[in-house]
Amino acid sequence: MQWRTTLIEALRSLAYYRRRSVITVMSLAWGVASFLILMSYGSGFEVALTSAFRAVGPDLVITFNGQTSTQAGGLRAGRPIRMRLNDVEAIRESVPAVAWISPELFVRNRKVMYGTTEKDYLARGVRAEYQSIRNMKLTQGRWLNLMDSVQRNRVAVVGATVASELFRNGPALGETITVGGIRFEVIGVLEAKVQISNYNRPDNHCLFIPYETAGIFRDLQHPDMIVWMPRSPQVSEQAIRQVRAAFAGIHRFSPTDEKAVEILAFSQFMGIITGMSLALQGLLGFVGTLTLGIGGVGLTNIMLASVLERTREIGVMRAVGCRRRTVLMQFLNEALLIVAFGGVLGLLFSVGAVHLISSLPFLSGIFDDLGDDVGRLQLQLSPLALFLSMGILFVVGLVAGLIPAIRAANLDPVRALQYE
Repeated sequence: MQWRTTLIEALRSLAYYRRRSVITVMSLAWGVASFLILMSYGSGFEVALTSAFRAVGPDLVITFNGQTSTQAGGLRAGRPIRMRLNDVEAIRESVPAVAWISPELFVRNRKVMYGTTEKDYLARGVRAEYQSIRNMKLTQGRWLNLMDSVQRNRVAVVGATVASELFRNGPALGETITVGGIRFEVIGVLEAKVQISNYNRPDNHCLFIPYETAGIFRDLQHPDMIVWMPRSPQVSEQAIRQVRAAFAGIHRFSPTDEKAVEILAFSQFMGIITGMSLALQGLLGFVGTLTLGIGGVGLTNIMLASVLERTREIGVMRAVGCRRRTVLMQFLNEALLIVAFGGVLGLLFSVGAVHLISSLPFLSGIFDDLGDDVGRLQLQLSPLALFLSMGILFVVGLVAGLIPAIRAANLDPVRALQYE
């Protein structure tokens, strides 16, 4: 029962020196709260940045025209390779690692009009599978389907910015717009995208029409891009090799010639995004740890001052038979109790602060045409941050408490009793 006695004595001592104890608890609580709030910002930063990057398509791969860099089959190097529409079906049938595939045709330099409003937007001719490949989410209406392509329906799905600028927050579904003088019915409106990666224009500033309908403006036989998505990220590299081999067989170039048909997987840039997030979280964690360390230094100083003030008390304890271990445990318990109170208070404060702040501006300045709610950074308290903060606090408290506790336990009883 000795541990219970030393714990009670430690609580009584903290209550007696309550002003000093409260100040030390508050300093540690501030350190814990600072660490957790900084780490919650880092977690929110990672989620927001990753989400904005993956908005272009979680596993998007784009394929576009190139030219051969080596000779193959008696054909010269430097020969331009131009993709054809029937390449899409050839890849779909010969490469099982490809989950979804769609040709894409850009319709540029066509004025888009609604009433008296006239704007310059990019129209993209695509097929139904494009929605899954490009992570398209709608707030109203529906996406393009197979019948739209077969029947060459003059229908369009518009991006969030297009809908906002053309219809000025009015109803868009069922309205008729003109693209290059051709009438199209709006059948869907895309959800606003916070998109930091794209090719050509961001989706918010585009409208999407059936690929076959785009034949009104362009030759359909030669798409600008072929976009596709592998069945899983694990087979992405394998799928890229198989797609290049399929193109090589059709267009007669070497399967190892990476310049003949350019294939770009957006997932290869995720390492940069992850590295940026980890670097920021490491920096924030370092700053938070320093803040906790400063609190630990304060705890050490307070406990050393306590040992100095209670030197005669320690001498009396040793004179009546208390062992060094008992003295050490009492002062260590005082330090750990301060750490425990500071940790709990800091945790409660950080949870309240994160709940109160909730979110902060992040990418909203880039996407100011979509309002302040777009691209905000949501603070997130992760279990890992909680575990790290408690672990660091325990280590800091243990080290900060041991130094004065050892000093108190090693005091000479005779000199301690004579101390003034």
